[in-house]
Amino acid sequence: MKYLLLFIFFSLVISCKKETEKTIPKKIEIVEREKPYEGKIIKIDSTLYVKFENQDLEFFYKSYNNETVWQSTELRTFVLNEFKNAENEGLFSKDYNYSKLAKLEKKINKLSDKELVDYDLLLTLNFQKYIKHISQGKLNPRDIYEDWDLKAKSTDVSKILIKAFKKQDDFIAVIDSCKPQHEVYKKLKTALSILNSLPKDTIKPILVNEKIIPKDTLKEMVAIKRRLIYWKDLKASDSLTNVYDSKTVEAVKNFQFRHGLASDGVIGKGTLYALNFNKTKRKQQIITNMERWKWFPKEFGKEYLMVNIPDYKLVAVEEKDTIRTHKVIVGTNKRKTPILSSKLSYAVFNPTWTVPPTILKEDVIPAMSKNKNYLASKNITAYDSQGNIVSADDWKASKAKSYRYVQSPGSYNSLGMVKIIFPNKFSVYLHDTNHRDYFGKTNRSLSSGCVRVENPLELTNYLLKDSINYPMDSITSILKKLDTKTAPIKSRIYLYQWYWTAWSENSKLIFRDDIYNLDEDLYKKLSE
Repeated sequence: MKYLLLFIFFSLVISCKKETEKTIPKKIEIVEREKPYEGKIIKIDSTLYVKFENQDLEFFYKSYNNETVWQSTELRTFVLNEFKNAENEGLFSKDYNYSKLAKLEKKINKLSDKELVDYDLLLTLNFQKYIKHISQGKLNPRDIYEDWDLKAKSTDVSKILIKAFKKQDDFIAVIDSCKPQHEVYKKLKTALSILNSLPKDTIKPILVNEKIIPKDTLKEMVAIKRRLIYWKDLKASDSLTNVYDSKTVEAVKNFQFRHGLASDGVIGKGTLYALNFNKTKRKQQIITNMERWKWFPKEFGKEYLMVNIPDYKLVAVEEKDTIRTHKVIVGTNKRKTPILSSKLSYAVFNPTWTVPPTILKEDVIPAMSKNKNYLASKNITAYDSQGNIVSADDWKASKAKSYRYVQSPGSYNSLGMVKIIFPNKFSVYLHDTNHRDYFGKTNRSLSSGCVRVENPLELTNYLLKDSINYPMDSITSILKKLDTKTAPIKSRIYLYQWYWTAWSENSKLIFRDDIYNLDEDLYKKLSE
């Protein structure tokens, strides 16, 4: 009983300590305003903050001695324009009470002091929300996805707003600095602008069951040509025929290239699927991708690898210059490649491969149950809990999950000749493959979650940056011996495995297939 009472006492002490830590208010420093003011400053009754239930709002106004702040017509106009054009940042005007605020602004000279206070509070409340949304996104990916491991962003909106007000000449610059500055985000904004410049899309879906090859004649070709003209892959013509002519073939190849499809001029399911996307759907796709880019960190480091999963591509970047580009193979929709950020740790030459639980359950055990020689054919050895080898004759399906399955090094190994390790909770890594022919495929959503890299030895050599111990000839010698060897990556190189399906290049819209079917659902959540 004595120990129980002590336990309860200490639990209460710890609980109270945690509660105290949570509720320690931020230190408030009264901001000295620059004079002269435009318009009058009105005292705010602090009880008005209660109805908003917003600590950021309360902290901000206490920093201004509980007085109104939006005396400047210029600043109010800027903020209202930001709300009005929120779509330019992939956001929605309705989320910031734009209509109500715009009406108040029109009659600002007729508002009473009470109404001016209400307007001031409402403008600040919505602007703080807007700052948070442009800085870190409207939604939190951790609330939506289990396989997205991104560090949660935190935005001190009051601090940003106070900084902006402190020197009003820099107000716009301070707010603009909250927006993502990466080149891809800027290309998304350009893509949205390009899309908005296009006329209303009235073309109906095109339905064709067979592949269309050059010189084919069919009535649907007219609709296909119109859609190519709409997307500016084909120049407008006075008359459109049913013939799949050479000019249209080149237009289709260009369309296919922009959509990450095989540029062969053959109109199959993939090309037709992309052609049937209308303007509205593409706009939603771009807005969705802008939201994702707000989730990603603002700083990437001086040197990093970036994998765009739907583009099946890895790039190595140094000081904002792309140094290397590699094709990659990523996870299937069933076994997705996770979204994450991490720092590269080391490379392993001639790696062994321990079969992960999912592959064990779904692939290995069913195959072994049908064919006792399956493990031997894959150079996989099973070990029991004591580390003893389990022969094919002794292997039992009832104990299958208790065994550890290890594939020995070699060109047949599922990881190929090298793997690159980085800390993450998903046990994934970059690696070579024993199916290098897969890099010739257009759709490379084929792995079990890890990222397979084309020409991985060249990438590894680049990452190690060790011309004494690991020049290419030394790496080749290590591989020939088939001994497993670890090599540290000493430079601070970060890896970003991310997901985006739209952007622009040279004023042209670029799209990729949404291989994990994330875009539509995310847009629905955004627009709610």
